[in-house]
Amino acid sequence: MLCLRNLHKTYANGVHATRDISLEIPTGLFGLLGPNGAGKSSLMRTIATLQRPDSGSIHLDGIDVLAQPLAMRRQLGYLPQDFGVYPKVSALELLNHFAILKGITARGERREMVEALLQQTNLWEVRRRAVHSYSGGMRQRFGIAQALLGAPRLVIADEPTAGLDPDERNRFLNLLARIGEQVVVILSTHIVADVTDLCQRMAIIAAGRVVASGEPQVAIAALQASIWQRSISESMLDDYQQRYTVLSSRLQGGKPHIRVHATEAPGDGFVPCPPSLEDLYFLTLRGAR
Repeated sequence: MLCLRNLHKTYANGVHATRDISLEIPTGLFGLLGPNGAGKSSLMRTIATLQRPDSGSIHLDGIDVLAQPLAMRRQLGYLPQDFGVYPKVSALELLNHFAILKGITARGERREMVEALLQQTNLWEVRRRAVHSYSGGMRQRFGIAQALLGAPRLVIADEPTAGLDPDERNRFLNLLARIGEQVVVILSTHIVADVTDLCQRMAIIAAGRVVASGEPQVAIAALQASIWQRSISESMLDDYQQRYTVLSSRLQGGKPHIRVHATEAPGDGFVPCPPSLEDLYFLTLRGAR
């Protein structure tokens, strides 16, 4: 269990990165949703001991993370949004190097761990290729391999599926799901579908605050019979946005297709539709403004 209590962080330029964030995150996949600039990456850096909060506490099982940052780092696997690699160095060599930096000094143990992780992330056949030549999805899977060195109890993945094609995204998410059976995995993302598909629990963060949390399917069920949709002409969009709580608008067949939230049938050509986590996400962000 990872426990966050009343975390505050304000940067020198006055930006409030996190504001009184409290969460309990059990073993499994936990989705952290929010728009760009919401404070997700700042919170991840704080948990990963890359920066200290101004106040609050973090505990991972028996570890007081702020008092024992080195103990936390030994239990942490971290896949940042962007990570660099040495040019012309193979995955096998680089993962072995990272294992040494992680403190895995026994050669036999290190070799077994590195080879097992390359197998687990489906990179064994390309283990002698330079990592910088990998596709985006392959590099993300290598990122998870290095994050799993030393059998961590907490894995943080910051926007890991951004830019991946559908096949690579599916491979990567399946890999995260398997990892989440054993450890705490925090999936920080703005891609709602990733959380809907995988996460047992989630939180939505906006302007540095947690504005919603819980089980995705329970939260979606709470919107039952309150989501409505219809197609309109583009000239009517502004008027509908004034009259209704419009959650989203997408062009379908050249015409805006809107989804609105209303506790009673709005009439006016709207038909009911099943709610989604995306509906909850947009509704929550509207309320957080």
